[in-house]
Amino acid sequence: MAPAPPPTTLGDLRASGWQPVPVREEIRRSVLSCIIEGRPVVDGVLGFEDTVVPQLEHALLAGHDVILLGERGQAKSRIIRSLVALLDEWVPKIAGSEINDDPFHPVSRYARDLVADVGDETPISWVHRSDRYGEKLATPDTSIADLIGEVDPIKVAEGRYLSDELTIHYGLVPRCNRGIFAVNELPDLAERIQVGLLNVLEERDVQIRGYRVRLPLDVLLIASANPDDYTSRGRIITPLKDRFGAQIRTHYPLEVETEMAIVAQEARPICIEGIAVEVPEFMAEIIARLSQLARESPRVNQRSGVSVRLSVANQETLVAAALRRALRGGEREAAPRVTDLGALLASTLGKVEVEGLEEGDDAGVVTQLMHAAVLQAFRAHVPSLRLPEVVAAFSDERSVEVGPDLPVASYVELARDLGPLGEVVAEMSGADAKPAVQASVVELVLEGLHLSRRLNKDESGSRSVYRAR
Repeated sequence: MAPAPPPTTLGDLRASGWQPVPVREEIRRSVLSCIIEGRPVVDGVLGFEDTVVPQLEHALLAGHDVILLGERGQAKSRIIRSLVALLDEWVPKIAGSEINDDPFHPVSRYARDLVADVGDETPISWVHRSDRYGEKLATPDTSIADLIGEVDPIKVAEGRYLSDELTIHYGLVPRCNRGIFAVNELPDLAERIQVGLLNVLEERDVQIRGYRVRLPLDVLLIASANPDDYTSRGRIITPLKDRFGAQIRTHYPLEVETEMAIVAQEARPICIEGIAVEVPEFMAEIIARLSQLARESPRVNQRSGVSVRLSVANQETLVAAALRRALRGGEREAAPRVTDLGALLASTLGKVEVEGLEEGDDAGVVTQLMHAAVLQAFRAHVPSLRLPEVVAAFSDERSVEVGPDLPVASYVELARDLGPLGEVVAEMSGADAKPAVQASVVELVLEGLHLSRRLNKDESGSRSVYRAR
């Protein structure tokens, strides 16, 4: 954060040559600068470069209020909060003003009286852009007082008349004057409260109670909404919808690679001293493919959505399962395996709504999606030319046992004893791969062969035995 500029009085500010700029112009200048320099307008948001971001840039250049429409977990809140970086870093205000009064154009009674009394000696303070952003999660109990303002009984009790404008306690919208105000889940706002935003969006002012006061606010309003609420239940009143300049649809990641990049960015690392965790690329891909398949499944309620948070939570759970195994076995290395995917039921079932006919169908549906994700990763990563040799190695009635509790050494020994399997593992993992990663590759190959109907699999508790068909 750069230090605040030096002017501390209205006279000093005039002498410095500073000129006020509307908030929309501040943002427009920043967006133009980002476009010219090739910098992203919003940071930390992946997969929207060719879809959402261009529409957002158009809206901000046009100075429009925006509503972001999309299911849960589509980075709507992150996009909104990132817009703060487009504001000027510091702007001056009348010191003590509750609504960031522009020193050259004060609008509140407090600021006007102060400037009238002391003129160029009016004290000035500087507001950082992080303090020029306000956000409200819309709930049915949100009131006009929360958003716009109300009479403060404490100020009345101090001796002021009710007709005195100084008895007003300003709400969130006036307090975001010369900044950005966001309403999350706008359809959940009661219709009578939505009416209170009409003037903010069109006339750019607010009116509080019966006071003869008009506050010409300079606010950029951004809202988010779920498509089901917005279109089916129709809980945004028509005049309010009409006042938004742009409606932008967000979406889930369109490619597996994008989902993997988001998970790598968002998943919280679990660090335990003395244990190194490595997530093989194909295991990260299985996590991403599981979410992608869930978004396409007719057995999953698509109206509620399948959030990217599912992928993040599953990645964290998978790493935790690998760490737990390493701790219990006294190993210094850990890597998630296919047998760890069973742990994902706990992190998945709470984030998807399965449309099952009977109780308990949800676990079966999720398990089927996991199998499909593993099979896709197997086909994408395992060299198919070597697989007939691996299958042939089971022709002498040999069986192989795997399980989440088996040590890494048992897999390394298995890959060495079963020659063709060892060759596939070496080709996939590389000569310098850690033994824990090699164990993960062994399980992927065996499970992929089973899912492609080339090996049989018998399950007993947490252990599985692969054998020839």
